Amino acid sequence: MPVSNQTSPIKYSFVYGEPDQVTADPGLFGPASISWQLHADAATGIGGVRALLMQALHPEAMSGVAKHSSYKTDPWGRLTRTAEYISVITFGTTAEAESAAARVRMVHQKLGVDRPDLLLWVHLGFVDSLLRAAQRSGLATAPDAADRYVKEQVIAAELLGAPDAPTSEAELVAAIEEFKPRLAATQEAKDAARFIAFPPMPLVARFLTPAAPAWASVAATAFALLPNWGRQMYGGGIFGPVLALPIMDDQGTFAIKAWRNAITFLPPQLLASPHVAAAKTRLSL
Repeated sequence: MPVSNQTSPIKYSFVYGEPDQVTADPGLFGPASISWQLHADAATGIGGVRALLMQALHPEAMSGVAKHSSYKTDPWGRLTRTAEYISVITFGTTAEAESAAARVRMVHQKLGVDRPDLLLWVHLGFVDSLLRAAQRSGLATAPDAADRYVKEQVIAAELLGAPDAPTSEAELVAAIEEFKPRLAATQEAKDAARFIAFPPMPLVARFLTPAAPAWASVAATAFALLPNWGRQMYGGGIFGPVLALPIMDDQGTFAIKAWRNAITFLPPQLLASPHVAAAKTRLSL
């Protein structure tokens, strides 16, 4: 039984197929996992944007995306596909997760970013970004939460074919440090960041609705959540010089907490992921 769009004010177009509400399969993580807890939270959205900004700092990975990806003509598509993929592998059935991962592996092969080291960088970008967004929004505060999350996400790395994924927060930090000498904000990375920050919108949406300033706030918060060295690589040409300063660490934390608190006033049906809803239905949660 697919998730009905008729019960939601949002009309979803699913890239990886409509969520399974019937099969009593908890999937690769299950409701007791910390991955379920963190990925069901709205902070994941900002973490996903941060991940794209962080991943773009690898020149070879970004070159493949720039040459073969449609992000310039369809930046919203890239963002929504990223969000949907995270939801499918987290909340979907095992079959749904494996099917989605197979499609993503094909895309990586097409983009020329299927080398083991590039796949590992993509994985590190996601795990670090989703974890930091959760931590700085007030989630994942238990002493073992970060280690549990990083260890669980080894499953996600294996789905993509990324080798030697970290199994603890300390290993995650060390793995990113090993990559840093190879990272840079190339012109291609800066162009991608601008498309993330200022994606094209219909004129009506841009000028007659709050969509443009609301998205600018999300993108700026994601940028502020980058590690200081990442913001310095990008410099101040995209979001302004202030956001590149070290002082933005505290402001980034404040911004994501404020954003997360603000959206709690929205109707629940606007916030609920259809994949979370489907998982709860098929598992009778």
